[in-house]
Amino acid sequence: MEIASFDDLLHAARAQPEPQRLLFVFAGVELPDDATPAQRERFAAGQGGALVPLMCVDKRPEEIASFQALAEESGQFGHDWAMVFVAALSGTLDKLPTSEEAEAPLQRMVDAIKQGAHGAFIPFNRQGEPVRFG
Repeated sequence: MEIASFDDLLHAARAQPEPQRLLFVFAGVELPDDATPAQRERFAAGQGGALVPLMCVDKRPEEIASFQALAEESGQFGHDWAMVFVAALSGTLDKLPTSEEAEAPLQRMVDAIKQGAHGAFIPFNRQGEPVRFG
């Protein structure tokens, strides 16, 4: 299934035969201290920078009414994020993974994003649109 919006992701997660827990890592964009003048110029123009995980959470798809609701809820934590990375943790034998079971995968997501290895996750911008890197 093509994921063209956050709503597509919610629909796909809700349609899976096994219960899903969605994993979210909200990331900001910062300019590294050792950035070159060209990198600083690009960053000032709204391009480039390094992704920095700011906060993470897991939720059942049924707990999320819409991307707007998720974005509003995230605003309560005082972080100015630029994109959110999403992955799904599938249950087995009709058993939903618990939040405790999601902790290690969430930490692996945070670590992967810090290393720039985010290809296994779906990134969305602040408008709920998928982001393509490259």
